[in-house]
Amino acid sequence: MGGTEHLTVRREGATLVLTLNRPEAKNALSLPMLVGLYDGWLAADEDDTVRSVVLTGAGGCFCAGMDLKALAGKGMAGEQYRDRMTADPDLHWKAMLRHHRPRKPVIAAVEGHCVAGGTEILQGTDIRIAGAGATFGLFEVKRGLFPIGGSTVRLPRQIARTHALEMLLTGRPYSAEEAAAIGLIGRVVPDGTALEQALEVAERINACGPLAVEAVKASVYETAELTETEGLAAELKRGWPIFATDDAKEGARAFAEKRPPAYRRA
Repeated sequence: MGGTEHLTVRREGATLVLTLNRPEAKNALSLPMLVGLYDGWLAADEDDTVRSVVLTGAGGCFCAGMDLKALAGKGMAGEQYRDRMTADPDLHWKAMLRHHRPRKPVIAAVEGHCVAGGTEILQGTDIRIAGAGATFGLFEVKRGLFPIGGSTVRLPRQIARTHALEMLLTGRPYSAEEAAAIGLIGRVVPDGTALEQALEVAERINACGPLAVEAVKASVYETAELTETEGLAAELKRGWPIFATDDAKEGARAFAEKRPPAYRRA
């Protein structure tokens, strides 16, 4: 099913679960992890039986950011993936959801550290659930660095600018409760249950019409920076064709017959 030594891939029904799997390094981003992530996003996009994706981390941690030594790959695990980076110098940005947006909904299941590059990947996900003990933050300025994974652009569009600037300019950690209060994540759950609850959300999404789900997600993002008039016009263009699909007809029949719909993406 794909994956690499630092990124595992498995199916849970119609959900593809991508797990950052380098717990000894708090799932810091490595070249094998980035290659696995990008391949996972592509696999979800290309497989119509996949209706949602859950992104999580192994060992009670989400992601502690970029491992620059591992990313270099020289003399370390990952050298065998060097040709992938050479062939596509943008691969790491696509893997981190900076330059790629999956067609399917992506749900983040966060436990433990989700900082620096972890918080940057998080901003590319659609729905975010975190254990109560999770920690968030963009620490780059404390190290004299720049959060170049997209945070100076995305974060002020996702949460209030005052909160975004405080996170970006102080480099301090945020608890899960505080991250939820400012809107960075949507739900705080008991530690150790984020993945379980993310899968429950995924199942609810999977039960809906897949063409409608994809169109709704696309519309939300493509209209985000438009005027209201432009956005409403774009919404009609994206949404109106859904009413003529077999999915829509099946949804109506199932409702009338009081049964679960059997969607086939047609």
